[in-house]
Amino acid sequence: MKKYLHILLLFVLFLPAGASAEMLYTYIDSNGVLNFTNVITRTDSEMNFFVDGSPGREQNFYTTSKFDSIIRKASSKYGVDFSLVKAVIKVESDFNPRAVSRKGASGLMQIMPFNFQNFYVSDPFDPVENIMGGTYYLGKLIRKYENRLPLVLAAYNAGPTTVDTHQDIPPFRETQRYVKKVMKAYNIYKGRI
Repeated sequence: MKKYLHILLLFVLFLPAGASAEMLYTYIDSNGVLNFTNVITRTDSEMNFFVDGSPGREQNFYTTSKFDSIIRKASSKYGVDFSLVKAVIKVESDFNPRAVSRKGASGLMQIMPFNFQNFYVSDPFDPVENIMGGTYYLGKLIRKYENRLPLVLAAYNAGPTTVDTHQDIPPFRETQRYVKKVMKAYNIYKGRI
């Protein structure tokens, strides 16, 4: 662990003065290698915030209103709770419209390429298209699972076939953690925590 701290210290010391980098995260992969990235993916469950190089930017883990107007439109159009859409975006991409996961999921709501056409998305990096497409899908899952949010979220993460096979949240650590993270963010956005 001391080796990693030395690497982090060296990294910070050699950042250019006034650098305007995006947020930087770290994670240790399955081979024990320390990695740096500016993208949070849902498959990297052990990611840690490392640095925010944006000058004058105050970091607030759960609050951003940048996409609220789009989220409201999508929420209204598809009958999905605003706070749920925002929580999914928080956990999926941390509000980064350019996020891409290792599996190829793209944009704010991390839509997989094979779903672009089904969700009416031609440009996954366009916040309007991505939020509309992801919210459309959430609405379908909410109806399918009769508003049982843990199942809805598990299906959003692992796919409805997997949830149907297990008839519950699948016994996958990633999916179980994903459901907990989104539910926590959802409750915070709803003002329950």
